[in-house]
Amino acid sequence: MTEDIPDGFVAIARVLGAWGVHGELKAEALAPLEVLSSGRAVTVGGRDTSIERAAESGRHLRLKLSGVESREETVAFRGQFVLTPEDSLPALPGDVYYRFQLLGLRVVATTGEELGVIEDVFSTPANDVYVVRGPRGEVLVPAVDDVVRGIDLSQRLMTVEVIPGLLP
Repeated sequence: MTEDIPDGFVAIARVLGAWGVHGELKAEALAPLEVLSSGRAVTVGGRDTSIERAAESGRHLRLKLSGVESREETVAFRGQFVLTPEDSLPALPGDVYYRFQLLGLRVVATTGEELGVIEDVFSTPANDVYVVRGPRGEVLVPAVDDVVRGIDLSQRLMTVEVIPGLLP
């Protein structure tokens, strides 16, 4: 999935389908809503455009792109990523990270055991969850302070405390 993202770009949303008949998109947000701000330059399905407006609607995002005016146009974008240049993203505070920064991080227990690599991140009502695949198979790591002990982007490393029930 991430192989479809050109170098220098990041996915800030994924198009799930059309929303209505006036060119709005139903999307999954992959970045904070403030990143999906009006005027942000984006590329979807090879088409350069910009965001006119974005609003959360339940679990999804209602997204309107400049120059996209019909349901037929939006249907062609289904399954595509909404991309923006990586260097255009605002810096995040302290220990907050964009999802693209976490994908591919090595995950090691505080005991030194290699658990694998973060392959996906998904959100639950309580917290995000990191999907780690490695020698023990799939490990679901909750993004909470009691478990995630450190993230070092320069070393591409996440350190976690193994709590009861975490490992298969």
